[in-house]
Amino acid sequence: MSKHFKYYYDLMSQPSRALWIALKMGKTQFEDCPIALRKKEQYTEAFKKINRFQKVPAIVDNGFHLSESVAILRYLADKQQFSKALYPRDIQERAKVDEFLEWQHLGLRYGCSHYFLHLWLLPFRGVAAKPTKEKAQELKIEMEHQLKILEELWLKDNNFVVGNKLTVADLFGACEIEQIKLCRYDIKEKFPNITKWLERVREESNPCFDEAHKYLYKAVQVLS
Repeated sequence: MSKHFKYYYDLMSQPSRALWIALKMGKTQFEDCPIALRKKEQYTEAFKKINRFQKVPAIVDNGFHLSESVAILRYLADKQQFSKALYPRDIQERAKVDEFLEWQHLGLRYGCSHYFLHLWLLPFRGVAAKPTKEKAQELKIEMEHQLKILEELWLKDNNFVVGNKLTVADLFGACEIEQIKLCRYDIKEKFPNITKWLERVREESNPCFDEAHKYLYKAVQVLS
């Protein structure tokens, strides 16, 4: 019976990146199973047997199949295979991390991913044309509304989103924001707290953070 679970991911997927960074930082042992989204490997019949939703990330742990990044991290934490520093055991500390992870689905992730999807990913893949100026502005306003909440509430008095220590919540949030660089959006122009926070997250989680974002950063350089 293998002690290692299989981790299926693509580093161009922001939840995949966040979880990958956390696993690497916590020295969690897993079997590396990359899935190339650009080649549509997630839609193969073989992968459908791994994850019925045909998305990444996903794990297989001795025959047990699980998808959704937050569900995966909680499962691994309950098995004591996830970093206690990044996802605390203390019930109240963990609840605050969970609070951010729950908020971000319809908050930060909603705003950033929709902006990224319509302004870069879909046009890049040739699936859809670039949005009109009016639509792009609408998406930008929604994203900046969520960024403002992060700037003024989550990071008002803290170095990180849940106090003054890096947790997995910071990794999930930072990975959402990093990808909008591909849309040539400069976070520094309006959000100084987020800018400083991103620097702290990157510093605390390197070299894993840069390794997870190497393909994204290369793509940003091409656009520069």
